[in-house]
Amino acid sequence: MSKILIFGNSGSGKSTLAKKISANNDVAHLDLYTIAWQQTSPPTRAPISKSAIQINNFINAHENWVIEGCYSDLLKLAMVKADEVIFLNLPVKECIITAQNRPWEPHKYETKAAQDSNLEMLINWISQYPKRDDYFSQQAHLELFTAFAGKKEMHH
Repeated sequence: MSKILIFGNSGSGKSTLAKKISANNDVAHLDLYTIAWQQTSPPTRAPISKSAIQINNFINAHENWVIEGCYSDLLKLAMVKADEVIFLNLPVKECIITAQNRPWEPHKYETKAAQDSNLEMLINWISQYPKRDDYFSQQAHLELFTAFAGKKEMHH
């Protein structure tokens, strides 16, 4: 049985690890980014009730899965069904380097140029991870990790 949640700062390697686990173990993969945002300009968060339905549909459709993201409010919804969590609690400097070297993410940006034009904002956002007090913060992720009673690992 494999029901894994992966979370951490942007640029910590969540998507890369989730894709590797998914490919190596033939399990379904859900990037929470794809359900967390509405297609508006600028993007706005989808109502949590809508995201909750999509998370439940995904979990119910797959016996084994990996879900990844930085959205602690959404991760909490899936955590009750998870049997393992992985917290990628990497240094901010490493996350920034990863973001700077990130290949184009077509599910997030129309073009590589659009992604690159957002890099300065992303680096600033990544750098605020230990200081923020929102759903995307290091503190929120530490609380999720601490509260989980099953198998868990933290990468520094």
